[in-house]
Amino acid sequence: MTLPPIKLPDSARWDLVSLGEVMLRLDPGEERIHTARSFRVWEGGGEYNVARALRRCFGLRTTIVTALADNQVGRLVEDLMLQGGVDLSHVRWAAHDGVGRTVRNGLNFTERGFGVRAPVGVSDRGHTAASQMRPGDVDWDALFGEEGARWFHTGGIFAALSTSSAEVAAEAMAAARRHGTIVSYDLNYRPSLWKEIGGQARAREVNRALAPLVDVMLGNEEDFTAALGFEVAGLDENLSALDPASFGRMMATVTAAYPNLAVVATTLRVVTTASRNDWGGVCFADGEIHVATLREGLEILDRVGGGDSFASGLIYGLLAGFPPRRALDYGAAHGALAMTTPGDTSSATLAEVEAVVAGTSARVTR
Repeated sequence: MTLPPIKLPDSARWDLVSLGEVMLRLDPGEERIHTARSFRVWEGGGEYNVARALRRCFGLRTTIVTALADNQVGRLVEDLMLQGGVDLSHVRWAAHDGVGRTVRNGLNFTERGFGVRAPVGVSDRGHTAASQMRPGDVDWDALFGEEGARWFHTGGIFAALSTSSAEVAAEAMAAARRHGTIVSYDLNYRPSLWKEIGGQARAREVNRALAPLVDVMLGNEEDFTAALGFEVAGLDENLSALDPASFGRMMATVTAAYPNLAVVATTLRVVTTASRNDWGGVCFADGEIHVATLREGLEILDRVGGGDSFASGLIYGLLAGFPPRRALDYGAAHGALAMTTPGDTSSATLAEVEAVVAGTSARVTR
């Protein structure tokens, strides 16, 4: 299947609408979470990061649909999002009870890792406002029909927050398709989110139910197996070697199972150490396998958000009408740049992305 026609920019208010939870990330910098005495804060969330990058790096019009508890932590997240430039007119505010017994804001403690020490993430996001969103809370027909959107993005992190969040995702995706909006979904499998609600079996059940509503399916090297159950022949447990052709064949199998899928794409990462990875990407579109340039020995400062930046670069390319291979190159280049700076979100510019796509060296710019 080919990608359905994308609405023209002047026919919609939004280039992209994202649905997902936005958390406060607490970053100990070069320290460990369990020994830190100070943390730097950022906003972040898998689905939100895509909207922010498309706004800040690529200059598109984006909005986030989410919910926050109305207290000082929620307002701090709001202030950080305002700096990111994403429209907040679709943020829902939940009354806070003063303690957080009924509703709260999500926290994400993340240390970056270095060398042989792997990155570590500790989520504290039970009973959050976003996880308590229910079908009917958002007038999707008004958002996609009256305001208009060219692209809608959500993913497996939001779908894992609760039974109702998966239902909200399905409701939103169905509405987007009714109104001719392209739908992308990032599998973003997180074992910790599914652990107490049915594990991998439940993740596969939810993601398989949502897959027929998707036009562009995204993931990382392990997601298609963990979240959908598609095996990659020859892939070893430690991801010590990645064969793009094997991933391409797996993607062809995915599109055969879900003929609605027009594009399936994944990052390709081999972890040598926490601070040095091989990095690239592959996608299956128009019946062909497309492989981005593999960057061997890419130096990593902070890997969190690399996959989201890959997704936003790819989406930008497809919205711009680029052929799949060129869009994939933008995704891989943007993901590589995002991992050179701290925080979940990208601080790259379009000029920098295009320079990396073109193979420009890292010599100083004066």
